[in-house]
Amino acid sequence: MNIYESWIVKSPIAHRGLFDEKFPENSLSAIKKAIKNKVPVEIDVTALDDGTVVLFHDEKLARMTGKDGFITHHTYAEISKFTLAGTKEKIPTLAEALELIDGKVPVIIEVKNYGKVGGVEKAVWKELQGYLGEYAICSFNPYTLEWFKKNAPKVKRGQMASFFQDKEITGVKRFALKRMMLNKKISQPNFIIYCAEDMPNKYVKKYYGVIPVLTCAIKSVQEEQRLNDFADNFIFDSYIPQVYAEKEK
Repeated sequence: MNIYESWIVKSPIAHRGLFDEKFPENSLSAIKKAIKNKVPVEIDVTALDDGTVVLFHDEKLARMTGKDGFITHHTYAEISKFTLAGTKEKIPTLAEALELIDGKVPVIIEVKNYGKVGGVEKAVWKELQGYLGEYAICSFNPYTLEWFKKNAPKVKRGQMASFFQDKEITGVKRFALKRMMLNKKISQPNFIIYCAEDMPNKYVKKYYGVIPVLTCAIKSVQEEQRLNDFADNFIFDSYIPQVYAEKEK
């Protein structure tokens, strides 16, 4: 199938699940809500110290759990006791999330890897073995995508990028990642996901009509309208996109 005809560009995608104050980001309840509303989801995954793959966005536990330390320094036995954002929701494993989604909606899996490539990617791919639903992986790390290109070439890969103004990335690394200079030789993505606040820009323009361009995270109808001509699809949170609002009427 032509990727421009695939689910990757068909419908807006819920950022970290369809989350709000009641249903925390990257929780099973936020995913359930998306499934109920037939909305594709994007989730963040990382590997714990014992190799368990869980859904969690931040490197540190504090914002979502109120606990100290880095999530990757913990085992599943330890983090299974933590709750998310003052609710009763726990940090789910990727296995639990995939069992819940079960092909009911497509899913983009963002692989969070700030260190050596191989371990996290292998653990994620192991969980995906036998999963029959529609999915793709994405990452800011081009070497993560290279790992999937070599070891799971049929999996659709999305290169994420931004201007990295709020991240601890400087110098040559920021220069290269901002411009997606490793796309051609290293990651060879099937689609792009670029930060909404940094769109449109000249670095993305060269991909128009070549591979799908997505933007993330759209947070209002106004922002959706502003970027409508610059992206083939978008990942959203904090509001309901026009296409879904119109379906509810």
